[in-house]
Amino acid sequence: MPQKVRIALDAMGGDHGPPVVVPGAELALSRHPDAEFVLFGDRTRIEPLLAAAPRLQAASRIVHTDVAVRMDDKPSQALRNGRWKSSMWLALDAVKKGEADVAVSAGNTGALMAMAKFNLRTMPGIERPAIAAVWPTLKGESIVLDLGASIGTDAEHLVNMAVMGSAMARVLFGLDRPSVGLLNIGVEEVKGLEPVREAGRMLREDPPPHVNYVGFVEGDDIGKGTADVVVTEGFAGNIALKTAEGTARQFADYLRMALSQSILTKLGYLLARPAFRMLRNKMDPNKSNGGVFLGLNGVVIKSHGGADPEGYAAAIDMGYNMVRHELLAKIGETIHQHTRTAAASRAVGGAAS
Repeated sequence: MPQKVRIALDAMGGDHGPPVVVPGAELALSRHPDAEFVLFGDRTRIEPLLAAAPRLQAASRIVHTDVAVRMDDKPSQALRNGRWKSSMWLALDAVKKGEADVAVSAGNTGALMAMAKFNLRTMPGIERPAIAAVWPTLKGESIVLDLGASIGTDAEHLVNMAVMGSAMARVLFGLDRPSVGLLNIGVEEVKGLEPVREAGRMLREDPPPHVNYVGFVEGDDIGKGTADVVVTEGFAGNIALKTAEGTARQFADYLRMALSQSILTKLGYLLARPAFRMLRNKMDPNKSNGGVFLGLNGVVIKSHGGADPEGYAAAIDMGYNMVRHELLAKIGETIHQHTRTAAASRAVGGAAS
């Protein structure tokens, strides 16, 4: 385990770039004094912000580049124009070269995924990466994946995501065998698409190490906290995420309008202000900002593009925890055990036939 956690930051990524990245890093450093930062981007924009944060400046260095991936770039454009020289690519490359332990970017998700997969490659036994994030629930928190890394899936990929999500839950939640559910249109085994039903059968009959498969779960089970890990295909996962975020904003607007209707409702708000403050904190997306690209030969964290400094710091926090608790080693170990067990089962089955 490294004495210092070295964090590579794509300082130009996101809607705001350095004005959010630098203060976000300063907040993260206050929580993790053993962190070091490498900021990739335009030195003329980064240096004045670092000069105003002496403690962060002492724990950081800048690697200058004039090239930044735009938020509206297609993945193919980003690879063509930003490979070898953009702030996003260089942050990922630092992880590949062992110069950093984790890369954090608030930039274009598709471009980041394409560059990360091209540069870092996937782990043995993993065909495609997945985006995993922490989801607030009535019981605490769950991990949901995939939230949009790729569209379409097969049973083996769903099982691999169960393995990776379980490893992440072990790291973040301290659970030995996290409960894992497959998102489906019903809990009955006969419902859903064939890959989902087949993945359910595989997880029931030959569960990977450290995976406590609890069956199919429905959309409302995510918020209930029915499972510690919810596995789904990227199209459905991204829709679920955006729907939840939109519903939270809608509810907050409804509540704001209702509380401003009259003197009595305004008085009620004043009396219940501590409760509303707690509700706002629970629903604040910045508190759980940060998606992990699981399945790569390196730790990569995607921050929301519109995150504020506190939200960006939360993404850095997640990357720090993934490194400190050796996420990659846990995923690799579990996948290796699962692959070996599955191969043995197939050999026994073949001999019996």
